[in-house]
Amino acid sequence: MRQPAPIRVLIVDDSASVRQTLVGILEAAPDIAVLGTAADPFIAARRIHDEVPDVIILDLEMPRMDGLTFLRKIMAQRPIPVIVCSTLTDDGSRTLFDVLEAGAVDVLPKPRVDTRQFLMESSVRVCDAVRAAAGAKLRVSRPAFRAVEAKLTADAVLPPSGRTRTLAGTEPIICIGASTGGTESLRDVLEALPVDCPGLVIVQHMPEHFTAAFAKRLDGLCAIAVKEAEDGDAVGPGLALIAPGGRHLLLQRSGNRYTVAVKDGPLVSRHRPSVDVLFRGAAQCAGANALGIIMTGMGDDGANGLLEMRRAGALTVAQDEESCVVFGMPKEAIERGAAVKVLPLDRLPHEIIRFGLAPVQRQPA
Repeated sequence: MRQPAPIRVLIVDDSASVRQTLVGILEAAPDIAVLGTAADPFIAARRIHDEVPDVIILDLEMPRMDGLTFLRKIMAQRPIPVIVCSTLTDDGSRTLFDVLEAGAVDVLPKPRVDTRQFLMESSVRVCDAVRAAAGAKLRVSRPAFRAVEAKLTADAVLPPSGRTRTLAGTEPIICIGASTGGTESLRDVLEALPVDCPGLVIVQHMPEHFTAAFAKRLDGLCAIAVKEAEDGDAVGPGLALIAPGGRHLLLQRSGNRYTVAVKDGPLVSRHRPSVDVLFRGAAQCAGANALGIIMTGMGDDGANGLLEMRRAGALTVAQDEESCVVFGMPKEAIERGAAVKVLPLDRLPHEIIRFGLAPVQRQPA
């Protein structure tokens, strides 16, 4: 069987060391090839004129033209999937949202010191980001080839439960998992929700330190309150809690209320926070009181957890292919029989509101 052509990547960064490190990381992946490198956007533009890459990895701080301006020019003139790899920090959180709104598919953090070592340690994340970007929908999409790699399951953080529980007296709760393309998709969903909607607990795969700024931004745009989750936070109507980057988020029951636990732990389904961990917690402590939604993203994080939620009596929904930026996580959930419904992005707010209003037909969990 003929193997798919490798994903061709153009690296645009003014640091020779960073370019060299990224070349080494990407060339080690059998399904990725480096098309070339460029020290600034003007050189990159000439390279793109000669041969259009499948994915661009772009720094922001460069001579002659900054990366954000170049990104906007690319998306206006010849849209290409772009991953921003930059020294974004909490102070630069506004820039993070600027690049996402300008059309960047993903953002990879890059520290100002020990950059080479950090990138080498993040090599799996870098390659996964390239694969996801290659399959992302801009104007023209192409399927991404991904090698199968071993990964931990939710067992590593939260053991499965064999107990049967009937859960009465608790409010409905919404659990959402998303990855590539999820930042803007979540904004669309949360902006459409009224202040009396059910409480939401969300895992969005995102770099550490960025989730607080992400939550703050959404809080300023939405009628509901949005915050980065802290250990022990209560879940309640009109509030969305977003898992902090680099930490797992577990749903827990305290009497007739739900709270969250923020915990360290190994990568689960190659992520921390993991959607599988969130969904397993919901299956164990919420049962039929929960609505699980899996949205756009690369890979299969959340597919097994959504199936556990369905088996516990929860209503489960997968975002449809047409409205996904990357139809990976929802596709896996659908194929495993985890999704009761498959809905477009613009129907998700209505489903959340409807679930909050409908009487819960509780089943044993």
